[in-house]
Amino acid sequence: MATRKTPTPVVAEPEPAKCPTCKGTGEVSRTVRVGRKRRTVGRQTGLCLTCLGSGEASTD
Repeated sequence: MATRKTPTPVVAEPEPAKCPTCKGTGEVSRTVRVGRKRRTVGRQTGLCLTCLGSGEASTD
C-alpha cells in the first residue's frame, strides 16, 4: 500500500501595514482658505503623498 501524502498547509500572506498619514484610505483632506483674510470655507481631499494613494506604509 502506498503512503499517504499530506497536503502542505496554505499560509496566507500578512496584510501590509497601513499608512499612518491617511490611515489606509489613500486620501487626505486639507482646509481650503479664500480671500484676503484667508477665511476657511471648507475641506478638499487629495492624494496622500506619503503612500501615493496605495494606502500601504512604505518599507523603508
